Amino acid sequence: MIFLTALAFFTLPFYIDPSSFKPKIASAVKNKIGRDLTLTGDLKISLFPWLGLSTGKMTIGNPIGFQDTSFASIEESTIKINLSALLSKKIEVSHLTLKGLTLNLTKNSEGKNNWADFIASNTATTTATTSVVSQSKDAIIPASKVDIVPIISDVTIENALINWDDQTSGTKRLINNINLTSHKFSYDAPTPIDLSLSTINPLSKAIESIKLTTQLTTDKNFEALVFSHSELLLSTEQEKKPDTALWATVTIDDVTMNTPQQTLKVSGLALKSTGLSLTAGISGRSIYSKPSFQGSVNIAPFNLIAAFQQFGNTPSNKPDTQSSSTASASFNWLQTEDTLELQDLAISLDDSKILGSIHISQFSQPIITTHLAIDKLDLDRYLPVPDNKIRPLTSPVITLAMGVSKLPMTVLSQLNINAQVTLDQLKINNMILQDVQLNSTEKGGLITMQQSAKKFYSGSYSGSVNIDMSSKKPSLTISENLTHVQVDPLLNDLKSKFPVSGTMDLSTQLQGQGSHIDEIRSSLTGHLNFLFKNSVIKGFNLQKIIDGGKALFKEPTPQINNKNDQTLFSEISGSATITNGVIENNDLLATSSKVQIKGKGKADLSTEKIDYKINAQLITKEASATELAQLNAIPININVGGTFNNPIYTLDLASLLTDQNKAKIEQFVDKNQKKIDEIANKIDKKLGSKVGSLLKGLFNKKDH
Repeated sequence: MIFLTALAFFTLPFYIDPSSFKPKIASAVKNKIGRDLTLTGDLKISLFPWLGLSTGKMTIGNPIGFQDTSFASIEESTIKINLSALLSKKIEVSHLTLKGLTLNLTKNSEGKNNWADFIASNTATTTATTSVVSQSKDAIIPASKVDIVPIISDVTIENALINWDDQTSGTKRLINNINLTSHKFSYDAPTPIDLSLSTINPLSKAIESIKLTTQLTTDKNFEALVFSHSELLLSTEQEKKPDTALWATVTIDDVTMNTPQQTLKVSGLALKSTGLSLTAGISGRSIYSKPSFQGSVNIAPFNLIAAFQQFGNTPSNKPDTQSSSTASASFNWLQTEDTLELQDLAISLDDSKILGSIHISQFSQPIITTHLAIDKLDLDRYLPVPDNKIRPLTSPVITLAMGVSKLPMTVLSQLNINAQVTLDQLKINNMILQDVQLNSTEKGGLITMQQSAKKFYSGSYSGSVNIDMSSKKPSLTISENLTHVQVDPLLNDLKSKFPVSGTMDLSTQLQGQGSHIDEIRSSLTGHLNFLFKNSVIKGFNLQKIIDGGKALFKEPTPQINNKNDQTLFSEISGSATITNGVIENNDLLATSSKVQIKGKGKADLSTEKIDYKINAQLITKEASATELAQLNAIPININVGGTFNNPIYTLDLASLLTDQNKAKIEQFVDKNQKKIDEIANKIDKKLGSKVGSLLKGLFNKKDH
């Protein structure tokens, strides 16, 4: 009997053709899963010492309603089972090999996928089996007879690939070079697993690679899974540019998942990348029915500039890109099905300490609520500035708007943000604001920001801006108020030479549009009111201008130098309208102990050029409690040109021509007609060609 049995084992493979069973196998598969199975290659059987089956190429078709292509195909497969182990109720697979596996996973335009029937079939089979077992207390075969424990020595998957085609979103992805190896699998014992794969990102054309090594322990019902001593290596590099490679290594001590209890725990998670180190812990419950996860994250200090460079986003327009910018963070987090909350948030950013919380809900259209407290923040380190690194003369609210306008509209349109931020000190556009409160809301690309500073250069500041980013050029509505602000230190910080100091009250209501400061300044429209008290206008001395103008009638013409001159005014007030970036003021009123000034004119915010006329009257008697000041009857007109930082004052000499002066001029002209042009030319050099031309007309006997 022993001899006959051995003879059968050795001779049966020569008399039985396994390939003859291919039609029956295909028919059985069709009846079971409703899919077409095509066996192209030959079937080979081995019987001793292992029961083995080898196949050539075989394919499984797609279900009805999908493309007429294969769902899966295998170039070659082999499975071998130890016959002697079956006698002790064990299935011992010595080796399972799949070569050239291809999976074509598709979600059609209706949102249906081509593997749903497998899941439905498996669920139905499991339910039916459970029902039969539970209802068969007196089963013919006792449970102990079918309690088979499989052991798989080795599993190998070589050069597999997955084609993913999501027709609802037009997303396609190819995952290739999939290689999997496991050794000596058995229940309740660690099984080493090695997995590697790569994919090409269709958007960035980057090659992404993954390598995983771990040890899997599970029970025979696959209810408790433990992955221990896991290491995951992620790398990304641009095609044909290996020097652009990014990498990250993730190590995890243990990942424990219990299916019946629906729990998950990840301990000892550590992520390391170029200059970045992170540690975290995660726990979850009700992970299938009503998932809830929580954990903690700690990010060690890292160089922010290096991180930007690593991801190809070097902030070239950042004012201090050469300096090191350091950041670190820690927080606890809690996530449910549709919410994410960051608690005990602590961030260090350069010299800034940030504490607070962030709450996100409705992931489909996120609602973000933020509460942050910051000790001090220098926004100039992070906001863009012009290439010449000269900060434009602008306000805090416009500078903030510029930073917001750089954010992508496609992201903002999907967010609903409500942020509240307090700062002990904020630096923006080189201005210092203290005791600051910022409130910002954003919904559908409509952004509203309100900010106030209780301490702003010995005064206070408040402002608001509404930004509509629904069009190509953001539109802004701006309101600002400055109360009792000391102008001189403010202008010093702004590095402005604007020649006015004192205490300022200013209110503005403006509208504009644009994506950078030049566009906004040239489009501003609205109005403003201003009041300066105890002010000094530098480079302006009215009496010296008058004396210099009178001296032009004498020879030689004196040199006029107003560099160190100034005039003190007790009060300067007025209002202005702004149209397309041009300020027009018609009610300037300035008073001092010696002069009263009225003025009107225009100034261009884009070019900062001034075209202004001042009407000044000297005060002969100061005002008293019962009487107004008495003014000299002769007005003095002064033209103001140049720019904000370099104004030029020119005396209108026609205002000095009293009747007595005119008579003297007549006599002068009669005797010195030939010298008129010479005098006018000298005046040209001192006060400008327009004044010289005016005097030529006034002094010309024929035209006078």
